[in-house]
Amino acid sequence: MSMTQRNSIRISGSGKRTMVLAHGFGCDQTMWRYLAPSFHPEFRTVLFDHVGSGASDLSAYDTVKYDSLGGYADDLVEIIRAVADEPVVFVGHSVSGMIGLIASLKAPHLFAAQVMVCPSPCYVNDGDYIGGFTREDIEDLLRTLESNYLGWSSTMAPVIMGAPTQPELGIELTNSFCRTDPEIAGQFARVTFLSDHRAILPRNTTPTLILQSSEDIIAPCAVGEYMRRTMPLSTLHVIENVGHCPHLSSPSASSAAINAFLAQLSL
Repeated sequence: MSMTQRNSIRISGSGKRTMVLAHGFGCDQTMWRYLAPSFHPEFRTVLFDHVGSGASDLSAYDTVKYDSLGGYADDLVEIIRAVADEPVVFVGHSVSGMIGLIASLKAPHLFAAQVMVCPSPCYVNDGDYIGGFTREDIEDLLRTLESNYLGWSSTMAPVIMGAPTQPELGIELTNSFCRTDPEIAGQFARVTFLSDHRAILPRNTTPTLILQSSEDIIAPCAVGEYMRRTMPLSTLHVIENVGHCPHLSSPSASSAAINAFLAQLSL
């Protein structure tokens, strides 16, 4: 099995530089269709599906390897080495922001810059840290997901998407969730929502844009502000957007913020 088949890698664009984009939980590479084309004149854009998602090869899913975000980060390092001869700009949505950070700590020479779209290093409130959920909230969410995945998807996907004036996006995310194997989704959700990567934020050595929505039930503004304070070389930009997927619901504002960040770095 080739890596291209394993992760359903797709490369577009005519630029000399390379941008790698990674989707979040319950999604796939099609979620970048509004954002990626705006970078094609300057970048080769590399889209892929995490193993277990989208059009990836489900036979490659390993419950041991993917029982932490480190397994996904190892895949990301492997993909970047295969598709680029020089450091890349990495764009990761939601949990893929942390996957990118872990990968950049493993192989910092592969990363010229990172863009984290609505990331969170920890979803659970802890003392002064506001992650957005109590431990009980997360456990309830996971129990519901594991007992009735399709019902959970139909209820939660529109809430996660937000975008009240674009209800079709909530339907799209629901359908994306429902296409994911329930057992794989359950493990990925547990790995995502119970992870705590706050301790590695200070180790960041890659210029990073934290791109956040003004209203996001999954990653509230307090999370972005915490990351900006804690993570070296980071910049926070808040987009006026309701929901966890601004690359879908506010693609123009998202691409403008990313371009401004890259321009400051001369990338």
